[in-house]
Amino acid sequence: MTRQGLVVVLAVGAALALLLLWSAGDFLSRPAARVVGAAPPELQARNLTLPTDQGGSVAGWYTHGTPGAGAVLLLHGVRGDRRDMLGRARFLHAAGYAVLLIDLPAHGESSGAAISFGLREAAGVRAALAWLRRQLPGERVGVIGVSLGAAALVLSHSAPPPAAVVLESMYPTIGEAVRNRLAMRVGPLGGAMAPLLLWQLPLRLGVAPEHLQPLDYVAALGAPLLLISGSADEHTAAAETRRLFAAAREPKALWLVDSAAHVNLHAHDPGAYEARVLAFLAAHLRP
Repeated sequence: MTRQGLVVVLAVGAALALLLLWSAGDFLSRPAARVVGAAPPELQARNLTLPTDQGGSVAGWYTHGTPGAGAVLLLHGVRGDRRDMLGRARFLHAAGYAVLLIDLPAHGESSGAAISFGLREAAGVRAALAWLRRQLPGERVGVIGVSLGAAALVLSHSAPPPAAVVLESMYPTIGEAVRNRLAMRVGPLGGAMAPLLLWQLPLRLGVAPEHLQPLDYVAALGAPLLLISGSADEHTAAAETRRLFAAAREPKALWLVDSAAHVNLHAHDPGAYEARVLAFLAAHLRP
């Protein structure tokens, strides 16, 4: 092959790689809107639509609990919706907690033009917490957030803070989240390709990567924390979870679920999950 031919091949390859990464950025930020419908009958939940401080709205289900038992807000992961949290809602409801499940902004039946990896989703968290406090002024409120839901809670800077927080499978920084996911798909090249996805954030979302660093804000949660992740999670490595835990303030507890990947940790081991989470919530919502 001539030098000129090699240059053409390399240029075409680079253009295709850029196009592929641009398409990946479009998919990752595209809203995950879908019809969710009514809650399962056994929850006896009612539908809600709550306005946010960003001009949008979030859809959800709310089910009453035993007075004085506390309330829990459930926040799903990326590209999911409130149905992903039904397993948790069932055992919390059975334990007497009032439960609110929402679709985060740009997910399910909530409004939103794009997924922003926790920053704009935080408006839905603030709206849900404010509604629960108005609805149940005498109750302590806890939150369980999974992956995107966990990041949205940390980035919401909610005041006053919840009385207890469970964060699951949360990325420490968006840079690490992108690099890990690319490495899983393309190997060592992922590290070199990550900047080409990160530079799209300001262009697509008006969000700088430094705004998507839960690691910088986890110390400001102001709530007792149970931090959970899978020991075999490649999306958020155990070492990254330990860094998050080190940055958080007391009281705090860490649980690395043995052999679990980036999966539904409740479904992975329901008995162990329910025992740990119920004990943690009871200690802080029912002191």
